Amino acid sequence: MAIGSKELAIDELDTMENGRLGEELKKAKEELFNLRFQAATGQGEERGRIRAVKRDIARIYTVIRERELGIRATPEVVESKPKKRGKKAEAEAAAKEETK
Repeated sequence: MAIGSKELAIDELDTMENGRLGEELKKAKEELFNLRFQAATGQGEERGRIRAVKRDIARIYTVIRERELGIRATPEVVESKPKKRGKKAEAEAAAKEETK
């Protein structure tokens, strides 16, 4: 990637779940808003950062759309081992399973 966030490389976006992509998109849009506001008030010091954030947003939208079209595979959710619970939490979980 030539310009943009090093955290949001296309390889990194491929491994993110859809919910996480939405969170990253929200953060990028907030950052873009703040950068535009700073530029309008003359406080912005990082001139190329607006362009980089716009490209990050475009990358995220591209990955989301490609997943919708079936071009790009959605990563499978890896379930973690169940956490150790107390007796009360185990009883509640058992009650939930019985009602299903």
